[in-house]
Amino acid sequence: MADQLHKKIQGCLYGGATGDAMGAPAEWRMPDEIQTRYGYIMDLVEAWDEDNTRGRGHGRYTDDTHMVQLLCECYIERGDHLDAHEFFRRIVPKMALEDRWIPERERAMPLVERLFYPEKWLYNRWLANADPRYAGVGNMVNCGAAMYAAPVGIVNACDPARAYTEAVDIFSAHQYSFGLEAAAVQAACVAEAFSPDASVASIIDAALTVAKDGTADCIAAIADKASTLSDWREAIVPLREVMREYDTSPDDAKSERGNGSNSWTPSREHAIEEVPIALGFLVVTGGYYEQTIFGGTNYGRDNDSIAGMGGAIAGALHGIDALRPEWVEQINSANSVDLMPLAADMADLARALQARQLAAAQARRDAFETLSE
Repeated sequence: MADQLHKKIQGCLYGGATGDAMGAPAEWRMPDEIQTRYGYIMDLVEAWDEDNTRGRGHGRYTDDTHMVQLLCECYIERGDHLDAHEFFRRIVPKMALEDRWIPERERAMPLVERLFYPEKWLYNRWLANADPRYAGVGNMVNCGAAMYAAPVGIVNACDPARAYTEAVDIFSAHQYSFGLEAAAVQAACVAEAFSPDASVASIIDAALTVAKDGTADCIAAIADKASTLSDWREAIVPLREVMREYDTSPDDAKSERGNGSNSWTPSREHAIEEVPIALGFLVVTGGYYEQTIFGGTNYGRDNDSIAGMGGAIAGALHGIDALRPEWVEQINSANSVDLMPLAADMADLARALQARQLAAAQARRDAFETLSE
């Protein structure tokens, strides 16, 4: 029987994967387009083109969840916390040199061939022998690191401050500016969700305790607006209106004008959209898992990442029992995967790391007692 920690890790991994898969068919569609095509998406639906049995839809997840799995594997193989150097050294060969089953393509292939350009940046900087701590500088500022930050929260369960610090370290190889900040805040939120007495309020408090600059301002504004709303459907437009002030991606982000956004520009005033909006739906829904991912999915835009991030946090908050068993089964079958062994290994690692941290703290206490004699 899985204990509470194990169930929370299962919930985090499957919660994120399910949100990712639910949003995937309608990624970068707008809310009105989604409603015209599906009504509201409240299940693992078919592909946008209903005659298309390949590609996205039917429970297939995206690169977000593949990268979560790779980072988990890096942690497990290392058997310890990661820093920028260990992260960079371990994750890029997994991306570039190992074949993995990619459901959208229905074949085994290196994941780097599937990734978006800001994620391929990791590979290019690795080839260039870049200093890991600065490899992310110059990349497009987006959610490319935040989308797979959940494992950092898992190995730092119940310690959001340490999760934030570790995420800043390792993801400096991938992102910078407010893209790096978003990844660190996402990791902190996941870590807080593991606390036995965690709540939506404590997760938002953890985010605001560590967040800096525009990311902190954006999360505070989104959470404030979300606190006045109670239905994820009605929250879609108001949350976007608040987000627009901090966002670097225009409403018509897929148009020619959208390509002229300032997503490549570092800023201390802006925030990526995905993390604040995921937290917004967490507040609107009172942390209810299903409604959190419904909100993220039907928000549109980068909805697979929004629903995946919200799903990872809400899944960690409530554990695997919050997910419909049929969703877990469909994720497994559609992606030829079983995340349960990965969750078990991550639970073992989290316990081992906590035990080492406790022993180190006790040794430091003893040292200070000696120094105080």
